[in-house]
Amino acid sequence: MAEARAGEMRVATIGGIDVLLTPAWAVGTILLVVLFAAIGHYVFHHGFANALVGGVALALAHWVSEVVHNLGHNTAARSTGHPMTGTRLGFLLVLGTSLYPADEPELAPELHIRRALGGPAGSAVLTVIIGILALVLAGISIGWMALVWFLDNLLIFTLGAFVPVGFNDGSTILRWMSRRGQRAGA
Repeated sequence: MAEARAGEMRVATIGGIDVLLTPAWAVGTILLVVLFAAIGHYVFHHGFANALVGGVALALAHWVSEVVHNLGHNTAARSTGHPMTGTRLGFLLVLGTSLYPADEPELAPELHIRRALGGPAGSAVLTVIIGILALVLAGISIGWMALVWFLDNLLIFTLGAFVPVGFNDGSTILRWMSRRGQRAGA
């Protein structure tokens, strides 16, 4: 079970991991609604009400993508014998972070890398499904939402996960690859 910090709320257990919401999650959700509604209104030329409803739906879809991403991490983590305990939503307002046991033993770099690759793999599967949905819904009024969700999932959770920015899967992979190389050279 993931340990909730002060102010956090455990909202579900999905696939064996606890889903925790931080206070920052609410702020992030509002920002996502505004961003997605603006895209609906200014890019896809929908009226304010339609764009706002789409913004709310897309903000929720974004969080679904985050949970699926972490379920991918958990699937890979379970295969290593070192599963996750949860995911904390609201990291950097609009992202989540994987939670592992505090007393987890030192793991080999290969295990860290395998766990890190699980998130983008899970997101890639969801991206394909959403892409098909976007194609099916193209040309109808809600099609813009499927397209935006597809792009969000592709650019943030699938491909974006590999861009090493210091806190994400790409950074984890690079860090543990370099440690693996140092260990091999020792």
